[in-house]
Amino acid sequence: MRCIIIDDEPLALGIIKSYCEDIDTLEIVGTFMNALEAIPLLSDAQVDLVFSDIEMPQINGIDFIKTLDHKPLFIFTTAYSQYALEGFEINAVDYLVKPIPFPRFVKAVNRAKEIYELKKVNKASISEIQSDHTAVPVTDQFIFIKSDYDTIKIKLKDIRYIQGLKDYLKIHVSKEKPVLTLMTFRDIQSKLPDDQFLRVHRSYIVNVNSINSIQRSKIIIDGVRIPIGDSYKNDFLKRIGM
Repeated sequence: MRCIIIDDEPLALGIIKSYCEDIDTLEIVGTFMNALEAIPLLSDAQVDLVFSDIEMPQINGIDFIKTLDHKPLFIFTTAYSQYALEGFEINAVDYLVKPIPFPRFVKAVNRAKEIYELKKVNKASISEIQSDHTAVPVTDQFIFIKSDYDTIKIKLKDIRYIQGLKDYLKIHVSKEKPVLTLMTFRDIQSKLPDDQFLRVHRSYIVNVNSINSIQRSKIIIDGVRIPIGDSYKNDFLKRIGM
């Protein structure tokens, strides 16, 4: 993986650099003491992974990552543990508190490598679908969902319905326990094909193929009664031909 390191402390930057040099799967393509100096490289070169400090002059690491339109994988390296929750809320691969033991650093890199490999597989599958619509049947399509510290592969055909729980989504999967993820409905809908998944309530998305029956203003899936919201009712009825 091609990586860059951003840290305004020379000693800390040197330690992370030496750690990266000891890991065969990493190739350092840039080191920076100011996050803004990394922008040209992130724009012009393929960077797979960013190691970034948080407390830095001009712009902190979290705000910097938020400015990127196309975010690479990123791991925060900081002396301040209070930023951990905010770091994970923007999907950081990991959050390492200085001083960072080398085994802990390796564990974070391995996690990033797993996600990187999964993304490559997913990208290849999408490319095949786009180039030949008959190449991959719908039943073999899948998405990747971040749940806690793991990134989970879920086949679209296995998703029964998705339930909103305040800041989280609960993805109900056939024959498996539900997957809980910190996402919005907008985020999950961008990953799902419109011809298979339909939002029927402010708190529910259903897999049309999983519907067992419809009873008045309720959808029945695996014995669960899912309400149809008034503002979604017309689109839903049109979708199912009623």
